Amino acid sequence: MPDIFILCVSFIFGLVIGSFLNVCVYRIPAKMSIVWPPSSCPKCKSRIKWYDNIPILSYLVLGGKCRSCKEKISLEYPIVEFLTACLTLLFVWKIGLTLWLPFALIILYSLIVLSVIDIKLMIIPDRFSIGLIVFGLACAFANPAFSGGVWDRVISSLIGGAVGFFGLWITAIIGQLIFKKEAMGGGDIKLMGAIGAISGWIGVINALIVSSFAGVLYFGVLMLLKKPAENNAIPFGPFLSVGLMVNMLLPNFTLY
Repeated sequence: MPDIFILCVSFIFGLVIGSFLNVCVYRIPAKMSIVWPPSSCPKCKSRIKWYDNIPILSYLVLGGKCRSCKEKISLEYPIVEFLTACLTLLFVWKIGLTLWLPFALIILYSLIVLSVIDIKLMIIPDRFSIGLIVFGLACAFANPAFSGGVWDRVISSLIGGAVGFFGLWITAIIGQLIFKKEAMGGGDIKLMGAIGAISGWIGVINALIVSSFAGVLYFGVLMLLKKPAENNAIPFGPFLSVGLMVNMLLPNFTLY
């Protein structure tokens, strides 16, 4: 188990990465470069100084407002930074300093970005859903969800990806026939393919159970608060992402 120093470093590293993920969430849907130009205020366009770009701390010091124009800074920024830091610490603590850890963290950060984008815009960019399918196959050799030689692991990843993709695709078609409208977005279907490629066909079942339960719970909370989802639709990407995170943290975990 990593010692306390490594866990502290992991948390700080997660804060820094979280700040970068905020950039990705804002710029990727807008088809902007994620590296240039440097961060600036969306309203007054003034460049953000390094001391105003320290994760969470700068937000608190500035009172949640731009130093130049006093425009309110969305609470989304510190939330994403803190969530990324906490999840990074959790992954390092649970997975340990293994060969799989860097791959798992890349997957984790991709899931965070696509989840926030899906919550805001109800879309999952292909660079994440399809990209994670390819990445899952590429890193299957180090994935503890699979066993055997390299080719055995790749084949298991392929089977999982196929089960995830086609399983949800068929479910979406059936749902569309029953409800006479799109029951599942294409991004969700491709993301389920990625879940299978990363956690295998058993992980697909686990993720579906976890994500469905989380989705029902979320929708129930909205109903209690009398805040129905717009057009009776909820972004399913974040819930699928939670299911995959559970699979990665508990590779031998089953719910059936």
